[in-house]
Amino acid sequence: MDRFKQIETFVAVAARGSLSAVAQAEGIAPAVIGRRIDALEDRLGVKLLVRTTRRITLTFEGSAFLEDCQRLLRDFHDAEASVSLGGVKASGHLRVTAPAGFGRAHVAPLVPAFLDAHPDVSISLDLNDRLADLVNEGLDVAIRIGALDDSSLVGVKLASNRRVVVASPAYLAARGEPATPADLSRHDCLTFGTYGNQARGWQFTIDGRVVSMRVSGTMDCNDGAVLRDWALAGRGLAWRSLWEVGEDLRAGRLRSVLDGHAAPDNAVYAVFPQRKHLPLRVRMFVDHLKDSYGDPAYWR
Repeated sequence: MDRFKQIETFVAVAARGSLSAVAQAEGIAPAVIGRRIDALEDRLGVKLLVRTTRRITLTFEGSAFLEDCQRLLRDFHDAEASVSLGGVKASGHLRVTAPAGFGRAHVAPLVPAFLDAHPDVSISLDLNDRLADLVNEGLDVAIRIGALDDSSLVGVKLASNRRVVVASPAYLAARGEPATPADLSRHDCLTFGTYGNQARGWQFTIDGRVVSMRVSGTMDCNDGAVLRDWALAGRGLAWRSLWEVGEDLRAGRLRSVLDGHAAPDNAVYAVFPQRKHLPLRVRMFVDHLKDSYGDPAYWR
């Protein structure tokens, strides 16, 4: 039990970055936490943490050991969950990351209902357009849009997603409607700059092949919501996902063009590191998203 408590303490300190924060959560003195870490390091014969008055950092050995400890604790909690309440009781802390725009619109609003159904689970949601390192950052699951490039990750498809080229009726009236992707060279294209998958270009199906086309314009931004707003304001053409502009298309605020050259589905996935057994809370959260997105009424 002492060994297990040392491991729990080590993981907690690595996550919080503070002895005092862990001590406060347990209602004990920071010195007790320090003695547990000292005992663990003495038993292993390696330094796991570098402690200063300002911060705590992991050593190389500590980083490697942390991943194994996190997996051990997940397996332990899963073992308990598998025999409690018929194996359907999820518990523990869930760390989720998602693209800022999609996460704000279609992940964050679904979190409260999930927690209501699973009161023993807590969630940290990180909305960020960068590709996070799930293993080294201790993340349980990432929501990602588009092809999965990292073979070390496992993906579960949550929803179909199609991208369309859109513009305001005013822009199309003034500049005309492109008939082929090649016509985009004569248009102002609102681009995602050098960020994310769109840095490869806008994708179209031409003669049965998927082609990435470089486009340009006078305005770019790494926030998709801004690109949508600029398109609504008549500043140019934007290549956006239907989940983002579907309501604008239905209301007539935007019109889609080049639909005959649309690229294949750019699906939404839940991805996680390759593991034999996923924590129950992860599986149930992914199922919650998949069930929500699978309801046709959700997207309307």
